[in-house]
Amino acid sequence: MTDTHTTGRPGPLSIDHTAVGDIRVLTLRGEIDHAVRNELTEALLSYDGAAPPKTVMDLSGVTFMDSSGINVLIAAHQSMSDAQGWLRIAGAQESVLRTLQLVGLDQVIGCHPTVEQALTA
Repeated sequence: MTDTHTTGRPGPLSIDHTAVGDIRVLTLRGEIDHAVRNELTEALLSYDGAAPPKTVMDLSGVTFMDSSGINVLIAAHQSMSDAQGWLRIAGAQESVLRTLQLVGLDQVIGCHPTVEQALTA
């Protein structure tokens, strides 16, 4: 993995950016709620536009996600799909995966047990 960056904002959510080839990997730690929705939206939608955006979100460090996170994921998925790219989720903990399943988002965005599986799906 290359090109590692971390947001400097202390708080309930940290986002690390890496890349595997032309695929961005966002590793999130903490909680996804209304307070961090703008930060998450910016991280997901800040791609250069030169190539179709391909993004894996590693949620293995996320302990909570509410409807704000669901809305951000839906918007990011739609934006990336419109640009001929994709969004995949990896490593969601049981409580977060359950939230994704309750709203059916796991049927729209690919959910994988590991980052490696998401990268090669």
